[in-house]
Amino acid sequence: MKRKLSAWSKTAIIIRREYLIRVRKKSFIVMTILGPLLIAALYSIPVLIATMSEGKRDIEIFDETGLYVDSFKSGSEFVYYPVSGNADTVKQQFLRSGRYALVYIPATQFNVPVTAIIYSQSQPSMNIKSEVKRVMGRVAEGMKLKAKGYDPEVINSIKTRIVINTVKVNEDGSEKKGNSEVATGLGLVAGLIIYFMLFMFGGQVMRSVIEEKTNRIVEVIVSSVRPVQLMFGKIIGVGLVSLTQVSLWVLLTLTLVTGVGLVMGEKVQKPSIEKSALANVGGGINNPAMDAAMANVSDEDTDAGKFELVMDGLKSIDYVTMLTAFIFFFIGGYILYSSLFAAVGGVVDSEQDTQQFILPVTLPLIIAFMSVGYIINYPDGGLSIWLSMIPLTSPVVMMMRLPFGVPMWQMIVSLVLLYGFTFFTTWLGAIIYRTGILIYGKKPSWKELWRWVRYKS
Repeated sequence: MKRKLSAWSKTAIIIRREYLIRVRKKSFIVMTILGPLLIAALYSIPVLIATMSEGKRDIEIFDETGLYVDSFKSGSEFVYYPVSGNADTVKQQFLRSGRYALVYIPATQFNVPVTAIIYSQSQPSMNIKSEVKRVMGRVAEGMKLKAKGYDPEVINSIKTRIVINTVKVNEDGSEKKGNSEVATGLGLVAGLIIYFMLFMFGGQVMRSVIEEKTNRIVEVIVSSVRPVQLMFGKIIGVGLVSLTQVSLWVLLTLTLVTGVGLVMGEKVQKPSIEKSALANVGGGINNPAMDAAMANVSDEDTDAGKFELVMDGLKSIDYVTMLTAFIFFFIGGYILYSSLFAAVGGVVDSEQDTQQFILPVTLPLIIAFMSVGYIINYPDGGLSIWLSMIPLTSPVVMMMRLPFGVPMWQMIVSLVLLYGFTFFTTWLGAIIYRTGILIYGKKPSWKELWRWVRYKS
């Protein structure tokens, strides 16, 4: 005599099936490995490209005014060649020279000419245009200052770079260095990860339901398990897959970040030593020039200082709270949206028919995504607080607000509302799913869905 399986045992079988089917797919393994690598590539490739160079470019300077030519100094990117003569002759010689560009500064009736023309056989790059504007602008400003009776060197000496640090003051009076840029970046990353995961894994639940319904497999399955058990088995199974993939992403990403941190640490160590040596040499010397030099060697003027500011900002984040909140908000949001996605999958016969129902389900997430600019700029604003309390938007918005500091009571209220509403959506989704998975060839209207909700079990 066969032992009758309990409701939980049947659900556990569904969970195990949904989990193993997905983690054994090649796409799961490939994306688990490629995910952190793509994140690292998005971070490192722009930096690598920014440091790449095509070698020095030869630039001819034809300055009829004689005011600017001496200010163009050859460097690692451009090599300047002063030329003279008739304008037409210079242009013909330039075409035969094979050099990259010719900068022509014509003489004008103005005391300070401010016009230049760049000739090139191809469209000149922006960096050449920017360099010419920078050099000419500096010389022109100096001449205008002298014409007004001011010494340009004095003006340059009083220019000051302002360094602004942020400090978070806790209720007990303790202080901790912060960094608004780090908080913004971390909030964006956390919020967007939940946003895309809810779409991605919720969509997997919906597609799985549609596939089984289309293939009529669901008719065989529901002969052994209740539709509600099948739905929850799918939701939990896919949810465990998502947690597995995210855990592996976090582990691999932390490994990559640690490696990058060690490399960056070696690069910034030398500037730190040089700054320290400068301070030691200048110690005890009442020298205005040394004081000015030290003032210019601020924390934000060196790679070491920037790196230290970022590290201070990272240290100011309460990672235990962030990680705990991320888990609870993701689980609540995932169950909420997956139950709605499962219900959508149960009422349609193909993925093409989901458009009528999917927009109302995903619209709150889209609204949360479109509110990113306001939330980052005003994490304590009224709209930010309300969006972090509404269950349909709170998983994304609350994670964006957390790095800036959120009162504990707001987080608790948000979680209570989220899980309370999750119970309602799972009940609603189960009712629609139970009725819809056995109906074929008919796309129900919203009125008919409401009739389904009113059916008795």
